[in-house]
Amino acid sequence: MTERRTFLAKAGAAMAAATVTAIVDVPNVIAQPKVQWRMSTAWPTTLDMLHGAALRLAKVVEEMSGGRFRIEVFPGGQLMPVFACFDAASQGTVEAFMGTPTYWASKDPAFSWFATIPFGMNPGGMTAWFYQSDGLKLWEETYAPFNVLPRLGPALGPQMAGWFRKKINAIGDYKGLKMRIAGLGGNVIARAGGTAVLTPAPAIYGALEQGVIDAGEFVGPHDDMNLGLHKTARFYYYPGWHEPGTMSEFSFNKKAYEALPVDLRRALDHAAAAVQVYGLTDFHAKNAIALGRLRTEFQGKVEVLQLPVPVLRDLKKLSAEIIREESEKTPTTRKVHASFTKFQLLVGPWDHIAEGAYHQFVAV
Repeated sequence: MTERRTFLAKAGAAMAAATVTAIVDVPNVIAQPKVQWRMSTAWPTTLDMLHGAALRLAKVVEEMSGGRFRIEVFPGGQLMPVFACFDAASQGTVEAFMGTPTYWASKDPAFSWFATIPFGMNPGGMTAWFYQSDGLKLWEETYAPFNVLPRLGPALGPQMAGWFRKKINAIGDYKGLKMRIAGLGGNVIARAGGTAVLTPAPAIYGALEQGVIDAGEFVGPHDDMNLGLHKTARFYYYPGWHEPGTMSEFSFNKKAYEALPVDLRRALDHAAAAVQVYGLTDFHAKNAIALGRLRTEFQGKVEVLQLPVPVLRDLKKLSAEIIREESEKTPTTRKVHASFTKFQLLVGPWDHIAEGAYHQFVAV
C-alpha cells in the first residue's frame, strides 16, 4: 500500500508539473506574431474572376494559418494607378500584387514570356513549363533585381481575339486600325499597320464606344461582358492567337516574403497553387456560360466569328518575326526564350495527338 501511495504521489506531482509547464507554454503558442499584408490587384471588382482570385487567396491563407496571416486586398485604382502595383510591391509600399507580367514588360522584354506570347502554349503547357521545367526558376531570377518574388496565379484560359467594329477578312484590314491589345500581340498589330494601345480594363468600354479605338480585346466572354464590350462592337473574333495561355501572377515584395516564418511562406505558396486551380476552372465554366448567352440573348447583335485561316497564317508569320527580334534584346530574354521554345516543342506533339485530334473529331 505504501508503495502504491508513493507511486501515486510521484505521478500526481509529475502531472501537476506537466500541467504547469503546459499552462506556462500556452501563451507562447497563442502569442505567435500575426502578419498583415496589403495586396493591390490590377483589376476592378467587376472582374469577379480576376479580383475574386485575389480575395480567394487571402481567404485560403488566413484559413491555413489559423488567422495568423491576413492579406487585405484592394482593387486596381484604389491605392494606386492600375499599372503601378508592380512598382509599389518592388518598393515595399504594398507587400503583394496580382496582375500579369504583360503589364510591366517594358521593364524587361523577358517578362512577356512569363505571361504568354503569340502562338505560344496553352494554359496546360504554360503551367507545366513553370512547375515541371525551369519556367518558375527563370521567372524568379528575372524578377529578383526588382525585389519581387513571383508565384503563378490562375491561367486566364485561351482568350478571344477581340471585339471589332468592322469585319477582318484579310491581314490588310488591320492597317490603320487602333486596337486595345496587350503583350507582344500589340507589336504584331503594329507590324500589320495598326496602332496598339494598352488601356486599363475599366476604360476599354468607353474607348470603344467613343471611337477612340476601333477594336479591343481583354480576356474572354465572361469578363468581356462584365466590361460591357458586347455593347460596343458587333464582331467577336476567335481564337486568341496573341494570348493562347495567359498566366496571371500573385507576386510579393521579396524582403517581405523572406521575412515570413517558414510555415507561412509554405502556406502562401500552396494557397497560390490552390487558387490557380480554382481560377482556371472558374474561367472554363463561366466563359462557356457567357458564350452561350452571346449566341442566344444577343443573337442578331453580336456575331462570334473565327478569324480566316489566311489571316491567322499572316499573323503567325508576323509573330515569328516579332518574337525573334524581342528574344534577342537581352541575355535574359534569350535564355528565357530558349527554355520556352524547347518546352513548347516538347509538349506540342502531345497536345496535338491527345487533345487537338480529339477536339477536331468531336466538333464534327
